[in-house]
Amino acid sequence: MSKDDSTEEKIKIVAKAIFMRKGYAATKTRDIAEEAGINLALVNYYFRSKEKLFHVIMSESIQSFMSGMFMVFFDENSTLQQKLEQLSNNYIDFLIKEPNMPIFIISELRSNPEQFVTRITAGAEINESVLFRQIMERLGPEKAGQINPLHIMINLLGMIVFPFIGKPMLELSAQVDQEHFEKMMNQRKKLIPIWIIGMID
Repeated sequence: MSKDDSTEEKIKIVAKAIFMRKGYAATKTRDIAEEAGINLALVNYYFRSKEKLFHVIMSESIQSFMSGMFMVFFDENSTLQQKLEQLSNNYIDFLIKEPNMPIFIISELRSNPEQFVTRITAGAEINESVLFRQIMERLGPEKAGQINPLHIMINLLGMIVFPFIGKPMLELSAQVDQEHFEKMMNQRKKLIPIWIIGMID
């Protein structure tokens, strides 16, 4: 039996939609086969298990996204403010569309950090990026000597990613539904760059 690229791609498209709609745990391989209009054996033939299928989908999504993000990191023609706005907008939009991504990243970093980081960065060094340099310039010689710019990068990523990791807690303890959550995240697109610049200054 030879593999058919169109069938493989169809399975990935359908599976991604179901994972996003139902979540990983609630998704069954049989659900994917039925919605794709194929038999269960074919799904297992192409991907062997739900876990491997999920891994392929998430890996492809994050690699595609990160290639665009590194273009922002190394862009010589945009200011620090513009980069922070782009990163906040793009990351939040991406995570709204890919709600499983934060948990996937945490799982990958725990199980095989070296392989995961190498795969998504493709040799790009954050501390050699234009963004990193602009943060150091904004800090100035005195502050840059006292504050590692990586703290700024960590704060930026934490402000963007943590609300998505903590979303179940927000839903239960603060009664935040999906509509309210997305409204808050869209507000954060504007607030995060302001907060980061405030930290630097």
